[in-house]
Amino acid sequence: MANLKQFLSNCCNPEILEKTNIRVAGTPVCVYNRHVAIVSEKKTSMEKTVIITGASGNLGGSVVKKFLEDGYQVIGIVHKKTQQAGAISENYEELVLDLRNEAACEEAVSSLVSKRGRIDVAVFTAGGFAMGTIEKTKASDIYQQYQLNFETAYHMARPVFLQMMTQNKGRIFFIGSRAGNDFAHARGVTAYALSKSLLFRLAELMNVEAKGKNVVASVVVPSTIDTPQNRKDMPNADYSHWASPSEIAAVIQYYASPQADIIREPVIKVYKHA
Repeated sequence: MANLKQFLSNCCNPEILEKTNIRVAGTPVCVYNRHVAIVSEKKTSMEKTVIITGASGNLGGSVVKKFLEDGYQVIGIVHKKTQQAGAISENYEELVLDLRNEAACEEAVSSLVSKRGRIDVAVFTAGGFAMGTIEKTKASDIYQQYQLNFETAYHMARPVFLQMMTQNKGRIFFIGSRAGNDFAHARGVTAYALSKSLLFRLAELMNVEAKGKNVVASVVVPSTIDTPQNRKDMPNADYSHWASPSEIAAVIQYYASPQADIIREPVIKVYKHA
């Protein structure tokens, strides 16, 4: 400790380091009026934890970045290891999980609660898309979309919701769709629209059960998201009318913030100009 103090005394300009936090050889230290203290690495109760599924996707990745910028401990759920988790942030933990496995999801949430103490926010971005009119859509097609868009959300949302009810606070965000919210926009996407519509009903049920508690389930409703794949599929579209993943992530972050604490039962339409 004496060597560390001497090192900082010799190399740190007190005018610019009167009060700051830095790391020396990987050790977090605080400098205040030239007094040095080792900062504990133990997680404190003030740190907030967010779970984000589909963390390696376009929208999920932007949500991860936004919550890291806001100081959260971020748990990114992915279906396979990305090889870049350590490079994102020391506050980011990547968890490989099959969201179709309900028991595995329950175990993962239980483990995270044991480690972190609480779950403050959950954002469920994992899902899939399929085209198809009623004529072209079989029951098996609907079930596949149900698994991708509803089961993957419900398997995580249920244990997360129960934990938030126990701690009497939390925010849950489902990613709906315009087609799932309004069937006037569902022509040609039958299975997708039906599966996404269930997320709206699930959020409603959660908000009914959570009435009187500080637990809120929201549905974020994008129209077309500005992603490389959508640009490739619609080369002649006006991309300025689409919402970017970072714009949607900022909206989610706001609704999870103290400034939005009084809002209940939100259906958040992020259509931009579409």
